[in-house]
Parts: sequence; structure tokens; C-alpha cells
Amino acid sequence: MTSLLAVALFLVATAAEAQTPRLSNGRIEPHTTTNIGKDLQALASTLTEGTWIGYTQPLIDGDHQMCDYWNNGNRYTQSTDPIRLEPADFFFVMFRVENKQITRIRTYSDNCPLDAGGKAVHWFNNVAVNDSVNYLKTFMGANAARKMNDSAVTVLALTEGQQPLNELIALASTGTTSSVKGNALFWLAQRAGQKAVGTITAAIDNDPDTDVKKKAVFALSQLPRDEGVPLLIQQARTNKNAAVRKQAMFWLGQSKDPRALKFFEEILR
Repeated sequence: MTSLLAVALFLVATAAEAQTPRLSNGRIEPHTTTNIGKDLQALASTLTEGTWIGYTQPLIDGDHQMCDYWNNGNRYTQSTDPIRLEPADFFFVMFRVENKQITRIRTYSDNCPLDAGGKAVHWFNNVAVNDSVNYLKTFMGANAARKMNDSAVTVLALTEGQQPLNELIALASTGTTSSVKGNALFWLAQRAGQKAVGTITAAIDNDPDTDVKKKAVFALSQLPRDEGVPLLIQQARTNKNAAVRKQAMFWLGQSKDPRALKFFEEILR
């Protein structure tokens, strides 16, 4: 029994370690949490220098490579890491803390080599999806910086589960800013396919912000071609908003689809 318990504890520890970043020049400082919003902010308030805090979330299906290959923000560096043939089913959400405030949100896939700069990276284990979603929503208010809005929506979109998807659908129609709405519409097209069409076309028809309408048209262009191209042709042919028609025409041209060419020939004649 003692041996079995030791093996079980080893496996649990190994699994937990496998879901933390590949870190060099630093160490992982583990933490537990029952409320990530409360606990992460409490930790941030104690930090006296720039630090990263993170946690793991389940990843939606697909090949999502999320590594920054930029050095000091302006130089590209090529990774020599092997390409994973079978992608992991989790990803890392990381928050930059400066002057006790969250200043950046980043996402990384499990194959990303991260250099901690000689510092500890604080890591919260076993963060529940609903807990993460509720915390991310605090970065989507009208007064939040746009980069924080966009990053928080991206994390939401990459997180597997029905609640993140429901929140994404809600944000596409009731988000507090056009940036949040547009980003949610883009990710809906990437993630939900046919299920997203109703939300996207509703934004085109009903949202009062022309910028949101244009982003919704772009979202149509991200749908599978057999779904997106006919919808773009419909918008280009019948929408009363000139900006929407122009945007639909542009993305039809980018599609290089024979149906788009036939539509342009019809218009020109």
C-alpha cells in the first residue's frame, strides 16, 4: 500500500509539472487558489518588481502554436524546437504584474520555451474554467485598455468548454466596446462554425456601430468557404449599408472563390 501511494503521488506530481511552462533561467513558484480573481490580485499587491503570474486552462481542438519569437520586442528569433505532431489539450495564461497592477495578458502553448530572466514565475494550480472566465470578464469593461480587452477575449476563445463559448456569443452582441464585440465575432467564426452564423449575421443587421458590422463581415470570411462565401455574396448584394457591402466585396476578392468571380462578373455586366 505504501508503494502504491508513493507511485500515485509521483504520478500526480508529474502531471502537475507537465502542465507548467518549459522554464529556463528561473523557477516556478506554486500557489493554490479557490478564487483566481481574488487570489491573483492579492498576490500581485505583494510583489515589489515586475513579475509574471500564470495558470493552465484546457485548450480547444486544433493546432494552436502560441509562442513569441521576438527578442526585446523588435528582433525575430527562429525556434529550433521540434514541432509537436499531437498538440496538447491545455495552454498557459500569463499575467504581467508591474507596480502591483496587471499590465499585460499573454497566452502560450505548451511547447514554448520561456526565459524567466532569473526570476520566479508564480503559478496557480487547478484553476477552474468558470473561475478563469469570471476573472477574465473583469478586463472587458468600457474603461479597460483595448489591449487588455483583446487579450482577455482571446483567452476566453481558446478555453475549451460550454461556458467560455456562451460568454463569447454574449460578448459578440452585448460587449461593452466595439473592440470586444469584433474580437468575439472573429473567434466565434474560428471556433463555432455554423453555430456562429446567427450571431455574426445578427451583428451585421442590428449592431449600430459600423465598425462592429465590418468586423462581423470579416468574421464571415473566416467561416468554412461553403458557408462563408454565399453569406458574403448575400451581404454584398443586399445589405443597405455601403460600408458593409464594400467590406463583403473586399473579402470575396480575397477568397479567390469561383462563386465570387461569377458574382463580380454579374455586377460588372
